[in-house]
Amino acid sequence: MAMSGQLKRILCVEDEPDVQPVLRLALQRVGQFEVLICGSGEEALVDGPAFAPDLLVFDVVMPGLDGPATLAKARSIPELANVPAVFVTGKTKPEDIAHYHTMGVIGVIPKPFDIKGLSAELQRIWDSAASS
Repeated sequence: MAMSGQLKRILCVEDEPDVQPVLRLALQRVGQFEVLICGSGEEALVDGPAFAPDLLVFDVVMPGLDGPATLAKARSIPELANVPAVFVTGKTKPEDIAHYHTMGVIGVIPKPFDIKGLSAELQRIWDSAASS
């Protein structure tokens, strides 16, 4: 993974309209990150490259392209190919998390996530992966 410098720009994919403003609040207001929130994997693959994110944060369960399928397609887009990814999901059994790691994600955040702590958790995952 190309992890150099600071974590500044986060591309989030979340299909639930009521969760999107919560993500924006947690990441922009609390974390001071630049955020692009996409409502689908397809939208992320179209709008993501121009945004040039430092980190991809994908919901796992979504209609159409789910998180894993979106990540697989992102890996074939030059601007997204080496961007580290984190999954946010309610599916957090140990075997689920092990499976996500085989896909190359650097972290898994369980849903429901802590709004106040989300930015710090993403930063912790980023720092941990950058130092390994």
